[in-house]
Amino acid sequence: MAGLEELKKKLQPLLFDDADRGAASTRLPFPEDTCDSYVVSDGGTVNLLSRSLGEYNINEHGFHKRSAGLVESDSDEKAYRCASHEMHIFGPIGNGASSVVERAIFIPVHRILALKKINIFEKEKRQQILNEMRTLCEACCYPGLVEFQGAFYVPDSGQISIALEYMDGGSLADVIRVKKFIPEPVLSHMLQKGLRYLHEVRHLVHRDIKPANLLVNLKGEAKITDFGVSAGLDNTMAMCATFVGTVTYMSPERIRNENYSYAADIWSLGLTILECAAGKFPYDVNEGPANLMLQILDDPSPTPPEDAYTPEFCSFINDCLQKDADARPTCEQLLSHPFIKRYLKTDVDLASYVKSVVDPTERLKQIAEMLAIHYYLLFNGSDGIWHHMKTFYMEQSTFSFSGNVYVGQNDIFDSLSNIRKKLKGDRPREKIVHVIEKLHCRANGETGVAIRVSGSFIVGNQFLVCGEGIKPEGMPSLDELSIDIPSKRVGQFREQFIMQPGNSMSCYYISKQDLYIIQS
Repeated sequence: MAGLEELKKKLQPLLFDDADRGAASTRLPFPEDTCDSYVVSDGGTVNLLSRSLGEYNINEHGFHKRSAGLVESDSDEKAYRCASHEMHIFGPIGNGASSVVERAIFIPVHRILALKKINIFEKEKRQQILNEMRTLCEACCYPGLVEFQGAFYVPDSGQISIALEYMDGGSLADVIRVKKFIPEPVLSHMLQKGLRYLHEVRHLVHRDIKPANLLVNLKGEAKITDFGVSAGLDNTMAMCATFVGTVTYMSPERIRNENYSYAADIWSLGLTILECAAGKFPYDVNEGPANLMLQILDDPSPTPPEDAYTPEFCSFINDCLQKDADARPTCEQLLSHPFIKRYLKTDVDLASYVKSVVDPTERLKQIAEMLAIHYYLLFNGSDGIWHHMKTFYMEQSTFSFSGNVYVGQNDIFDSLSNIRKKLKGDRPREKIVHVIEKLHCRANGETGVAIRVSGSFIVGNQFLVCGEGIKPEGMPSLDELSIDIPSKRVGQFREQFIMQPGNSMSCYYISKQDLYIIQS
């Protein structure tokens, strides 16, 4: 019992609210943005209203932000066209405490994205949406942060989807699982720009720095994600006083529920880097979060063994994990730390390192399946999205069919439109369904993918898709189709594609295509 009472005493700031503490609370005012209210209009638009952020209007067609200034000329408006019907959604990347993240392809530009879905009906989650969109839409092209592509609301699900850059290398947590640890030179080169931007340009405390929120791509770029609990500070002297984020990486002052500022992120960064270097979390987490918090408060800060790491690395970690927040360095100071300087002239190929973590065969198969399914969903889809097929080709692209070769966007699109029209016939209510039975892929050059597909296509007007499982709507297997085959026109197809990355991030185009059709 004595141990329990001691635990309650030390963690009292976390177990009781401000009203219970009364005059004992000495927290400073904190200008954190709060989502005061939300309105869902009859037309399916969500209006998220914030005291300091203005108004966010989100519907099925995209996202519009308006921040009203004291005078009309100070008003700031931003709009992102990113509609729900312009997405082909695939399987999940992962699940968080408050969201689900899925792979998707943005149809107009054939871009692979990460789609983060959050329910709007809980106030806490609405606040997370505002925090995330505020940070990302105001820094949509900053190299240290995941790129923001827009957002939309789907009334039927009650979810807002935030479209983000797809980081195909996963997180540092994924890297640790495969590699067991990350070498010092790699860590040093990854520690750039992101935190400096959050702290010194945007005046943000992230409040949830951890390996799972530091993402990498196959180009070797490291970026910060998950700004749902980040907080804005008016200036470099302001401080926070809220208890949010992952307990595992919280600084001592946050556990005590004291005022905190940028130094809290420095503590989390120190734990994160030490975990990445050692391959395991520095504290014992087997006895639960309360015991972990007592360790952070009472035990000496973890230190890397000097015989296993360079003196510069040990110094870097020790500086980050000072119990006294005022003793921790700033981001600017860390970026000029001897640990960073030590490896500045060291040739570190981050792209090759990240590629060594990812299973190249699995990644290639994943991309090939998404792009092939995306193509057939466009081919089978409504006339309203068919025009987007044209942008799937470049002027140098070639398409071969029935002994003819077509070159360039216009000729290829016209040829495909004619094929599509002939297959569907003159009955406007009929549609095409492609059923992929075999798909093979291989690498094509450094970054391209060659795809060979075969299967059946069915033309008719009544299809019932059965079965369950995660797959894009409209791409069934034969086992999942309840169809009256005699009343349908059925054929077989074989198709080969070579797809290459486009000029824009995560966009693909078809450089070469061959189609063979056998219609019964």
